[in-house]
Amino acid sequence: MIACCRSLRHSFLFASFIACGRLFFASERGLQEILSSEASSIQDLLGILPRKRQGSNMTLALMPIPWQVSFTKDDPFLLDTDFYIELPENDNSDERLLRAAKRFLRRLSGRTGLFFESNSPAYGKNETPSFFQWNKKSPVLKIRCGRRGDETKLKEDESYSIEIATAQIMLEAETDLGILHGLETLLQLLSVDPFRQSYSWPTGSIHDKPRFPWRGLLIDASRHFMPVDVIQRNIDAMAAVKLNVLHWHLTDDQGFRIESKEFPKLHELGSAGHYYKQNEITYIVAYAADRGIRVIPEFDLPGHATSWLVGYPELGSAPGPYELSPYWGISEHVMDPTKDALYSFLETFLHEMTTLFPDPFVHMGGDEVKINEWNESATIQQYMLDHNISNAHELQAYFNNRVASILEKEGKIMIGWDEILHPNMPKNIVIQSWRGHDSMIQAGQQGYRSILSNGYYIDLCLSAETHYQNDPLPLDVNLTREEQELVLGGEATMWSEFVSPETIDSRIWPRTAAIAERLWSPQNVSDTHDMYRRLDIVSYQLEEHGLTYIKNYEMMLRRLVQGSDISALKNLVDVLEPVPGYERGQQLGYTTFSPLTRVVDAARPDAPVARRFRFLVEEFLQSSPTDRADTNRSAYVEIVECLSLWRDNHGKLSTSIERFPILQEVQQLSVDLADVAVIGLKAVERLRSMNKRIHFSNAERRSLNRARKAHGQTFLAVAYDIRLLTLEKIP
Repeated sequence: MIACCRSLRHSFLFASFIACGRLFFASERGLQEILSSEASSIQDLLGILPRKRQGSNMTLALMPIPWQVSFTKDDPFLLDTDFYIELPENDNSDERLLRAAKRFLRRLSGRTGLFFESNSPAYGKNETPSFFQWNKKSPVLKIRCGRRGDETKLKEDESYSIEIATAQIMLEAETDLGILHGLETLLQLLSVDPFRQSYSWPTGSIHDKPRFPWRGLLIDASRHFMPVDVIQRNIDAMAAVKLNVLHWHLTDDQGFRIESKEFPKLHELGSAGHYYKQNEITYIVAYAADRGIRVIPEFDLPGHATSWLVGYPELGSAPGPYELSPYWGISEHVMDPTKDALYSFLETFLHEMTTLFPDPFVHMGGDEVKINEWNESATIQQYMLDHNISNAHELQAYFNNRVASILEKEGKIMIGWDEILHPNMPKNIVIQSWRGHDSMIQAGQQGYRSILSNGYYIDLCLSAETHYQNDPLPLDVNLTREEQELVLGGEATMWSEFVSPETIDSRIWPRTAAIAERLWSPQNVSDTHDMYRRLDIVSYQLEEHGLTYIKNYEMMLRRLVQGSDISALKNLVDVLEPVPGYERGQQLGYTTFSPLTRVVDAARPDAPVARRFRFLVEEFLQSSPTDRADTNRSAYVEIVECLSLWRDNHGKLSTSIERFPILQEVQQLSVDLADVAVIGLKAVERLRSMNKRIHFSNAERRSLNRARKAHGQTFLAVAYDIRLLTLEKIP
């Protein structure tokens, strides 16, 4: 039995997504290698069809899928305590490579329980054996790379290759960034060999490189502050799936989250005491760089700026005073672009900040600027008249140009949300498209570089499949080859109105791993079912980085019932999902102090149990009448087991609902689940027996419709699939 979404920043964030074609390898030469007599089929290689390799009971689960993969039928590389790593003999000065190799050994030891006799890498060809390798031919991972890579350099070489033989593994790359990626691939490739009672790697070769140079994750630390440990563990997870940009949203209306020694009232009055000290910023930047990840700060201006104005009201377009608002939404308060004092302030502030962030890019926001204060200010209107500035969009372009010039003096390049796109802006800026593909296309056609975030808003609680099918450059994109080169990649965006440090991991992971694959792997890697198969495996591997999205789930359920038995509650919440988009905020008035501990916070986007049920229903409905009649077929058996469990669950949960008021908002969902489960069992029997005399009453149809309604900002994710069972016609 199986272990039994979505207010937009604006409604137009819901884009249409284009599904790609069937999965295959990008290189024709690589394809020929894979299909040679020495290699397995493509499906077998990547585990698209379940298959045991070389005595292993583990199906391969690489994510992202590499560009070229081929395996041989030779005996696997068996891991034992003699295993060691050999680094390049001329690279003993590359501390990043050494630290990465040590982390690899620790993680490998943690996964296998092996006590490696060499806990630190060796250098050179190891022609003189160490004490532990004397008179032994030990299994070795040899690492060779040309140079230290620059993670802050756009389009730096991140490629790598792996050759696995029975007694040796060779990992090679031009830069150590490629080596970092290759080590993650090896950890994913490790499998269990039950016949030899060992862990092993299959013999073969991998040649890999990223499709896009910009593969990012935005974490909003302004709406709800995210402590250093949250950022740290998410950086580790990013590295595991080959993401390479942390976009750190540090300022907004609700909070100014970085210490400024030049203007201390920014963080003292604008953060409610929750901000990063500069030494913490330096630590995180270095921590990320050690894992090949660049850190891009965002200081959102001239809108979303209330937290700036609390301490320095003279920068605003209205007289003030200002105070932090506990409410979500976009504040009317904006900076005054006509004041020279504002630019002097920003020159000093940005000089201070750019010393903390070595990356050449700085994000300056620029989105959702409310213009009421500009329109109502006689001083601003006169300035616009005197300087031939015709409208608010032109005034913002004037502001953005001056900010871009300040950054240029600091050796930095400006990034902004797509509202900053204007013909007068310098061509070296980067446009981040959040309102749709159209702005990204428009930017490319005008000669601007761009990053896609539309379709990757993970805070909307959409499915991994939705994000996976959203390609920055779909096959029919209206851009020339040269213009397509200006599309740098994409970013998953985690806005934090409805997450806390306790729940943020469950909104980022594991779905972001699917986005990571879309940005790394060949475009034609698009098999959604196989993506989910691999995602479920990688999801558990990511836990070793301290992510809490699995372990916090049952902890939050236990808290809801104060330590009582959670079995029945879990059966219900397993098939609930948060309402889509920002509908949650529209249904209930949230503030910065609202609890994020309810059922909706425990419920997970793209709920695994509900998704598994959906796939079972698809399989059952696509089967022939003969197969449907077979009560031993796994799809039928699992569907009946699930529906039977849900049918009986409300009787077991009702006592807890009566006892704990916090559960009463989902009581109707518990009732609805039981009701539709009964209808679902009737529908399955109707299809199995081909009995056309079985019909569904009007009351049953009303129950099916009622079950689709949200309660407590959650909805029954299986209601639609049960309804499909009732709609299927009998031939």
